Amino acid sequence: MLRYGRTGELARELPEWVGLFAQVQAAPEGTEQLRVVIRYLLWTGDKAVHDSTGQVLHSVLDEQRTEELMRSYGEELIEQGRQQGLAQGLAQGLSRGRAEGILRILNIRGIHVEEGVRQRILDCTDVDTLDSWFDRALQSTSLSEVLDGEAHASRRKDS
Repeated sequence: MLRYGRTGELARELPEWVGLFAQVQAAPEGTEQLRVVIRYLLWTGDKAVHDSTGQVLHSVLDEQRTEELMRSYGEELIEQGRQQGLAQGLAQGLSRGRAEGILRILNIRGIHVEEGVRQRILDCTDVDTLDSWFDRALQSTSLSEVLDGEAHASRRKDS
């Protein structure tokens, strides 16, 4: 099965493995082992594999148990997606907040920022870059010093 895991053949091969799935299910720890196999198939397979997996399970288990296995894995995937989305949202919010802070400092210091550069700052997602720009915005007298770090680097040499 692992050999077919990421190929188009998997969906075609699965129906032939009903007997194997039934043997796994009949074993003492069969339900848990079957759950692991189902997770693998759903994780690596495409829609055709998902459909074939459901058909094989229907041949081995009753309707309710099949739906429970498929649903429990689906719920896990949804939760993983939710957690990933939350982490991405937090990272984007952090980047956006830092970018807006840079623009606010530049505005207060009277440093003009053209729209293209403003968008470049807002689009930046690298926190280290944003932190450098933020620190330089506090001391620089021009936008090029903030973004390129020229004066910042020469000040360090003079120190």
